[in-house]
Amino acid sequence: MDEYKIYRLRDLVSIKYGKDHKALSDGTIPVFGSGGIMRYVNQAIYDKPSVLIPRKGSLNNIIYSDTSFWTVDTMFWTVVNENIVNSRYLYYNLCRFDFAGMNVGSAVPSLTVPVIEAIELNLPPLCIQKEIVRILKSLDDKIALNKRINDNLEKQAQALYKSWFVDFEPFKDGKFVDSELGEIPEGWNICTLRDLIIVKYGKDHKRLHDGKIPVYGSGGVMRYVDEYLHSGESVLIPRKGTLNNVFYVNEKFWSVDTMFYTQMKQRRIAKYIYFFVSSQNLISMNAGSAVPSMTTEILNSLKCVIAPLSVMERFDVLQTPIFETMRKNSVESEKLSEIRDSLLPKLMSGELKINDLNS
Repeated sequence: MDEYKIYRLRDLVSIKYGKDHKALSDGTIPVFGSGGIMRYVNQAIYDKPSVLIPRKGSLNNIIYSDTSFWTVDTMFWTVVNENIVNSRYLYYNLCRFDFAGMNVGSAVPSLTVPVIEAIELNLPPLCIQKEIVRILKSLDDKIALNKRINDNLEKQAQALYKSWFVDFEPFKDGKFVDSELGEIPEGWNICTLRDLIIVKYGKDHKRLHDGKIPVYGSGGVMRYVDEYLHSGESVLIPRKGTLNNVFYVNEKFWSVDTMFYTQMKQRRIAKYIYFFVSSQNLISMNAGSAVPSMTTEILNSLKCVIAPLSVMERFDVLQTPIFETMRKNSVESEKLSEIRDSLLPKLMSGELKINDLNS
């Protein structure tokens, strides 16, 4: 049996404070805060593998960086003793901890160096750590690849929308007429969103049981439940919170009360609606004070260019295989994440051995 040994985190890393980034020039090096990447700059605070731990804010957002980075003063970074612990293994191990439960702040969730340094970890020999990392990283690498593919596909789909409905490139040889939104191809019209969709309110999800149907909030999928609010194509638009975080879905789903969902009044226009709404600066239309907010009145009054049905259907036909590929990649990534998350605690605790996976 592989011999595990208990360490406190203070024996494995030196914890460092992040610094202000405002004086830095733009560049290619990511600046991390507790919410993720904030910007890219021209200097690094550290250029070796490191585990980043929030000091304030979203305390469970542990980040691993294997390249140069900068962190702000709400984010700790670490110098890892690679003679004892593999830096990526340490990251996977720390992801198992509930840092939010270690909060020592009042108004703002906070962590301190002594609290973090006191964390105990039961580590196997380095050779075992590296084998565990190899397995988990192979899953993460495939998930990251799927995300890069989907990001590229999304850009292709956006470019197609812009070509057709902003620049009118496929229709340049035809006749154009004046409209309140500028020149548009003859036979096209200007309408408002209320002519094309019905904006519906999401509902509370707390009474629902766990299941396989995604629940969407303005930040994305919050949980999975056993009931659905709507089935099929829909565009989800934040009512409160991150207003520009618009989603296209084509499945059974539930949306919470801070997220509008939509029903189409015309067939095969959901993808067009998604790109149109995504292209609007919804943040600038904020109707709230303390919390950014959107209203049905604002959404319904948005004016857009609508093409004849034959053009809308042709656009949808071209977009459908792109969206289907993105959906398949997302489903695969979800399954890989489930496998990784089920393996991680068993591998970290020694309940599951490397030989068990290879046999």
